[in-house]
Amino acid sequence: MAKTRALVITGNGTNCETEAAHACRLGGFDEVVIAHICEILSGEIVLDDFHFLNLTGGFLDGDDLGSAKAQANRLQYAVVAGTGEKVVEQFIRFMSDGKLILGVCNGFQLMVKMGMLPGMDGEYLNQTVTLTHNDCGRFQDRWCWLKVDPASPSIYTKGLQGLYLPVRHGEGKFVCDSPATAERIRVEKLAALTYATSDYAASTMEFPLNPNGSQDAIAGLCDPTGRIMGLMPHPEAFVHYTQHPRWTRESLPEKGEGLTLFRNAAEYARKNLC
Repeated sequence: MAKTRALVITGNGTNCETEAAHACRLGGFDEVVIAHICEILSGEIVLDDFHFLNLTGGFLDGDDLGSAKAQANRLQYAVVAGTGEKVVEQFIRFMSDGKLILGVCNGFQLMVKMGMLPGMDGEYLNQTVTLTHNDCGRFQDRWCWLKVDPASPSIYTKGLQGLYLPVRHGEGKFVCDSPATAERIRVEKLAALTYATSDYAASTMEFPLNPNGSQDAIAGLCDPTGRIMGLMPHPEAFVHYTQHPRWTRESLPEKGEGLTLFRNAAEYARKNLC
């Protein structure tokens, strides 16, 4: 059987690539590569060679023009050296081939500004949602309870009922371009994760449980296939119990809750892409 391969893109301000790569390895991927964006632009790294793409957190291009906007423009219009092929064509082919993409925090911001999410009707280059400044007007660094929608098509959240993960962002408020877009997201169950009360029973708009004021309390969004997903909380930052803020005071399982997303991705890749 072919090896499962994960790619983590770094450069231009990302700062979570090491944690993301570690989570991919712990999750069960056979090979994990961290590649600078310049290696993709030069043609040294080709997305076709991988099964799982990670777009990680950080501050792409210093969040100039808004979080991840400069990188979104770069990936949409840059051409791979010596090929004449736009980088975005590799992304479209990657998704069309049934492969997996997970964007976390800055990576989620990148995905919505490229138009990759929510991806309804197969439209992956048409922006209909965004992530903007937190309602509180300042950066938020805290842990949040997240409710999982069991009806969501997301392959990453299968088997989960709730998650407890950290957020650290200044532009995490999810907003739709119209009531029609918001309604389709609700009807198609694309909001895989919502900010919730501490018992995971209900989604909430109450600050600080909802740290940014996201519309419909949306913390994580997938496309209709469930293979393409973005979320503001950081699953790679909770893959071991010692990363939990109360690990010295509570009895916790060795594996952190965030690891499940990467395990589910590895299992899907092994069964469907190799």
